[in-house]
Amino acid sequence: MFGFPSILTSVFGIGLSLGLLGCNARADNKSAAPPPRAVEVLTVAPGPVRDSSEYLGSVVSRQNINILPQVSGYVRKILVRPGQEVKAGDMLVELDARQEAAALESADAQQRAAASNEELARRTLDRTNALHKEGIVSGQELDRADAEAKAAEAARRAASARVSEQRVALNFHAVKAPFAGTVGNLSARVGDYVTASTPLTSITQGALLEVEITVPAEKARAIRPGTPVELIDAAGKVMLTTQVYFVAPEADPRTQLVEVNAMFDNSIGLRPSELVRTRIVYGTREALQVPVLAIVRQSGQPFVYAVQDKPSGPIVARRPVKLGVLTEQNYVIDEGLAAGDRIAVSSLQGLRDNSPIKLLAPKPLARAP
Repeated sequence: MFGFPSILTSVFGIGLSLGLLGCNARADNKSAAPPPRAVEVLTVAPGPVRDSSEYLGSVVSRQNINILPQVSGYVRKILVRPGQEVKAGDMLVELDARQEAAALESADAQQRAAASNEELARRTLDRTNALHKEGIVSGQELDRADAEAKAAEAARRAASARVSEQRVALNFHAVKAPFAGTVGNLSARVGDYVTASTPLTSITQGALLEVEITVPAEKARAIRPGTPVELIDAAGKVMLTTQVYFVAPEADPRTQLVEVNAMFDNSIGLRPSELVRTRIVYGTREALQVPVLAIVRQSGQPFVYAVQDKPSGPIVARRPVKLGVLTEQNYVIDEGLAAGDRIAVSSLQGLRDNSPIKLLAPKPLARAP
């Protein structure tokens, strides 16, 4: 039989063995700790940031009209085709003007007859005046000759006015382009009878266009003539840059929006009535920026991993930040960071609070366009 001292000895031996095993396990765990993670670190510094907003604008042409005839008549000729470029004064449509041409010819003949009568009355007046000086004719006959000369002059002027009137009426049958532009769709055909209210086609001047933008009243307070405006495509790429030339003096009472206009040379093929994305740049200021991928969120709170130097080496610690506007690839930081602070910008998913890191040089920080 085993005695009591033997039992104690056995228990002490087992405990000693377990203690040694535990020490060995802790030593193994300590030796197996992962090495510091290599992380790209960015030093935050102020840089230029543009305050801007995007809006949907409408392209308009100030020279875009529907062409209507000034008189009624049958369409005799159509001298253009849809999409054709025309100059100011080019003939578009010719209406049947044979009746007006005949009336002009008749009025011209009457004018020539009136001019002949005036010439005859003037000569008669000159002869009568000479005879009156010699006492051959009376003053009454001289007055009669003078009246006939004046009546002939008035008749000649009336005939000349009728010629001008008929010439204008004849010109109305030639529908011409009021300015240079592009011909729209033709709604009339040869032989159609048209009136002064019948649309024939349209002329659009597309080389110099405008973009109309409506912005909130509070935003319009920061807009002045000369404020930059960018036209951007669906991918956000700037197609062209222009400037505001007009800001409406009052807001729309229903929508509380203010109209802003900018003019531009149409070098990108836009068309009137087309909708286009625009960006109004209110100004430029200095602010801190960090890459979008450097922001981590937890329960809706954004934060960054700030780098801190410790005696054992650098570590990262979570730091809440207040985000400002979003540029193309960066966030503006309103609160939480200061110039000179360092933040981790890579391997964020593998980082934890107070994690040791190994510093790597960062990639260049993308700037706003």
